[in-house]
Amino acid sequence: MSKIQNISRRAFIKNMGLASGGLILACNYTLFSQDITSGNLTEFNPNLFVQLNSDGSLIIIASRSEMGNGVRTSLTSVVADEMEADWNRVSVKQATGDSKYGDQNTDGSRSIIGFYDTMRTMGAMARMMLITAAAKKWQVPESECKAQSHFVIHSTGKKLGYGELVDIVATLPVPTTINYKNPKDFKYIGKTLKSIDVKDFANGSAIYGIDKRLPNMKVVAIARCPVTFGTVKSFDKTAAMKIHGVIDVIEIPRIEKPFGPLGGVAVIASNTWAAFKGKEALEIQWNYGKNEGYDSEKYMAELTERVHKSGKVEKEIGDVNKAFNEAAKVVESTFQLPHLAHAPMEVPNAVAWVQGDTCEVWAPTQDPQTAREEVFTYLGTTIDKVTINVTFLGGGFGRKSKPDYIVEAVMVSKAINAPVQVVWSREDDIKHGYYHTVSSQYMKASLDAQGNVTGWLHRSAFPSIMSTFKPGTDYPAGWEASSAADVPFAIKNFKVESGQAPAMVRIGWLRSVINILHGFSINVFADELAHAANQDPLEFRLKLIGDDRIEDTKDSIKYNTARLKNVLKMAAKNANWGKPLPKGHAHGIAVHYSFYSYVASVVEVSMVDGKVKVHNVHTVIDCGTAVNRDTIKSQMEGAAVFGMSIAYYGKITAKDGAIEQNSYSDYRMIRMNEIPKVHVEIIESSEKPTGVGEPGVPVIAPAIINAIFKLTGKRYYNLPLSDYDLV
Repeated sequence: MSKIQNISRRAFIKNMGLASGGLILACNYTLFSQDITSGNLTEFNPNLFVQLNSDGSLIIIASRSEMGNGVRTSLTSVVADEMEADWNRVSVKQATGDSKYGDQNTDGSRSIIGFYDTMRTMGAMARMMLITAAAKKWQVPESECKAQSHFVIHSTGKKLGYGELVDIVATLPVPTTINYKNPKDFKYIGKTLKSIDVKDFANGSAIYGIDKRLPNMKVVAIARCPVTFGTVKSFDKTAAMKIHGVIDVIEIPRIEKPFGPLGGVAVIASNTWAAFKGKEALEIQWNYGKNEGYDSEKYMAELTERVHKSGKVEKEIGDVNKAFNEAAKVVESTFQLPHLAHAPMEVPNAVAWVQGDTCEVWAPTQDPQTAREEVFTYLGTTIDKVTINVTFLGGGFGRKSKPDYIVEAVMVSKAINAPVQVVWSREDDIKHGYYHTVSSQYMKASLDAQGNVTGWLHRSAFPSIMSTFKPGTDYPAGWEASSAADVPFAIKNFKVESGQAPAMVRIGWLRSVINILHGFSINVFADELAHAANQDPLEFRLKLIGDDRIEDTKDSIKYNTARLKNVLKMAAKNANWGKPLPKGHAHGIAVHYSFYSYVASVVEVSMVDGKVKVHNVHTVIDCGTAVNRDTIKSQMEGAAVFGMSIAYYGKITAKDGAIEQNSYSDYRMIRMNEIPKVHVEIIESSEKPTGVGEPGVPVIAPAIINAIFKLTGKRYYNLPLSDYDLV
């Protein structure tokens, strides 16, 4: 039983005059809806809609982007479960990028966190109102009625389908007290549920951004300066215009905004092949600008020098210097991690059609509302004149929340007065994206005679994501430092510092963000300390975490050390930690807390002809209430592959200001023959659901490094392993 904020019937229910006869239910979400928090309920500003038709069909509008994350199925299932809907009668319609749907930014593993309660409330409200409608029609007490599988059933056995009750529901007041289902009665939540989109995925009918076609649509390829933020000095289009299918060549300017296009020379053609070949034929002179001198190797040396000096204090407890001076043993290590690229299978692309002061866009975007804002600002029109249609995404990992590629399509469409599709090549994607930050880290810890950690110093230097939004930013934001500052270790003397690090390229969030670098260094260093203390790495970590407790963190998030230790112990148990392995095999372990979730992984590796082979990954996740176990399992499997790609091959470098990598040939991904068996356990929990898409990534690379050390006695502090010819 739960009371809800009083809202008018108008704010929850609308008789839409649908062709089939039906209504739309809506529920405001206080975290994201400004109208709710300001008390303005005179307008209909829902977060999500539930459309029930008189034929019984149920359409749920999804306000999160589907990019392999299963979010359309997971969010839909929560409504359907509380509503007692028949899953076979449910379909999903994707929301456009309109503020009336609330926040739609699909990143930060926030979709279920942000909408679980809202979706339950929406479904429960609908179920209660349908029961009330049936009781009213039968002239019986509501207590004699129950909802079950798309029907309201009376105690005598008679029943009415949901569609038959639409007209009555439209006249009812909204309940102010909600009766939620008992979790033991869930049919979909917490179960393994088939994706609502799986049929379209399997038969090829699903429309991704790159599949979209419009009549008379032109295809556009853009040549961008090799050096980030460089501009066009001059260009000759003569050779490009000789390519069959090339229609025109124009210059587009750089827009100096966080998500503004880099600018360059756009080749407009009748097909993709002609556009790409025309781009290759261009002769362009560039103004490289101040970034021409960027050399990632030299920059790494600068960062490393900085982390060996005192930096900006992010957190300090006790006296680490005193602990170091009194230590039985002191351990010091330096870690270096390179830039990473997102490299999703589907490259950035967008279709745009500007007609007068209106514009419609079709794109694989993680953040349609930011895209909408960027477009209407560029066009100088009003926001209601811009429509952003969200297609399926062939991967995103954070890249497609940045709409520079969408604005490019709008710029060209406006210039030529025709619908266009901008398509990036794989080389464009690798060379001109937003990159995961490069970093250097220095760690120092002290041990007493019993092997207990008495002091801990962690110093990082990395370009901040905030530099993309505020040029000149050269220290991390608080949330970027928090994954080092809020480590749940029971250490009395603890200090975290940040070094200065100006950004030389566009820095953007990538799956798991700063947790990648801090999760790596902390887990590898903890393993190194266990070895120095002559203790088992599992037992050492459990002791390092300390007693069961609930603690506040820098950003007011509470974590529970009992849950952290539990996933650690369960991963070890599932992998048979401590038991004999085949000859030449070894285990490595890592644990990390991020996106409100607790994840531990144990990997089993061997060395074959001097090369690392991962045989098994045992991952355990505690993400609170599991909404769709199939999706969670898939996300953990994907995180293992993503993390292995980082550990094995992930490295973006720059020379003379230009990114040196081009494609999957030199920015490798893990391939089928390298993928291990991934075993996933999801902890049963009644806690609120937490993040899933990202928290499985940070543990993989350090677990591999720790396993290599156990097997060979050699520890690697820098990634990727391909730098050492180990893969």
